[in-house]
Amino acid sequence: MSELPASYKEFLSDKSELFISTVKPVLQQSAADKLHGVRVTYNPGSTGHQAHVDDTLPFGVVFEDID
Repeated sequence: MSELPASYKEFLSDKSELFISTVKPVLQQSAADKLHGVRVTYNPGSTGHQAHVDDTLPFGVVFEDID
């Protein structure tokens, strides 16, 4: 398993366990590929937070957005 870059660790540092369990697998996928960053979206409905590797973001960048 790839080590998360400092920017990803910092991003997770003040988040809840539920948020981390949702987002961390995608951060790990990004860290393994080292090609693209991660976009985290929030949907005010029942789905809550979602994350995906985003090829428009450079590796190491996490961008939070509202869906």
